[in-house]
Amino acid sequence: MGQTATLKKISEQLNLSISTISRALKNHPDISENTKRKVKELAVLMEYEPNSYAINLRTNKSKVFGLVVPDISNMFYDSFISAAEKDARKSGYSLLILQSGDDPLQEAENLKLCKHYRVDGILISVAPDSYSTELLAKYQEGGIPVVFFDKVPEAGAFDTICMADEEAATMAAHTILTYKKKNILALFGNAELSITKKRRDAFLKLLENEKGLKIKVQYCSNTEEAKNYTTLATSQSRCPDHIFCMSDEILIGVMKSLKQSKLKIPEDVSVLAISNGFIPGLFNPEVTYIETSGYELGKLAIKRMLENMEGKTPPRSIILPSRLVEGGSL
Repeated sequence: MGQTATLKKISEQLNLSISTISRALKNHPDISENTKRKVKELAVLMEYEPNSYAINLRTNKSKVFGLVVPDISNMFYDSFISAAEKDARKSGYSLLILQSGDDPLQEAENLKLCKHYRVDGILISVAPDSYSTELLAKYQEGGIPVVFFDKVPEAGAFDTICMADEEAATMAAHTILTYKKKNILALFGNAELSITKKRRDAFLKLLENEKGLKIKVQYCSNTEEAKNYTTLATSQSRCPDHIFCMSDEILIGVMKSLKQSKLKIPEDVSVLAISNGFIPGLFNPEVTYIETSGYELGKLAIKRMLENMEGKTPPRSIILPSRLVEGGSL
């Protein structure tokens, strides 16, 4: 329509007061649904956009959450972001999505960006060797709520949203015993992360005292390392009869190696993973896995952040339970 649309121009078109237009655009309960619809339709046609900068100055709120993940392309974080963005939007918030690449220096730069853009809260899955915990504690003291998810610090008065890591690993170990496996290659992630320590300790606690059971533990920083460890192990005279994968990233590397070696699953070697659920279905046979849902974790993380928006509450540690999903790899 050429000229910049304003509340006054919309009110003149509909013969309504400016205050009525404003309340209709904000979904105020005092305004009828019919009026809201008319106002919103005209606002779209006139390409009306509220002055977000002025609103931010007036309310001291950006209506944006900073979200820092290790890798956007990771299926777990992809599904986490999908749920978080959807639920944040329902409450009028947007997400500033940043990735650290598991680099603590990049993570720190991302947090500076969050502060620069005056985000209302920060959701973060920390990088290995992260040194951002102290900085985030200061942000929190300054009124910016922080919710850690998935990969969380081992100490500190923070909100944490995690999978039931010990439960998932224990469930995996119990499944391996049920199938009477004897020679196990167990592949875990970065040894310094709390999520790795929790899953490893729970996994080994159930298995390490079993007679006649051999367990080889290896730590993998990425898919390529998982592939290389698997290739080395399966080329030995005594090939493992089972491979346990702590994550989807490790599972991908394992399956690449097994495909190249032409070992049959589960006849020659069986496979079990802790997974978000998408990757196991890409293989034939489908891989049996312990489900850790990024989507459900995303919903819980946003719910907790919104609770913080309503008022300061004591930090909570929330755990999302796991379940076994049968495939054909055992």
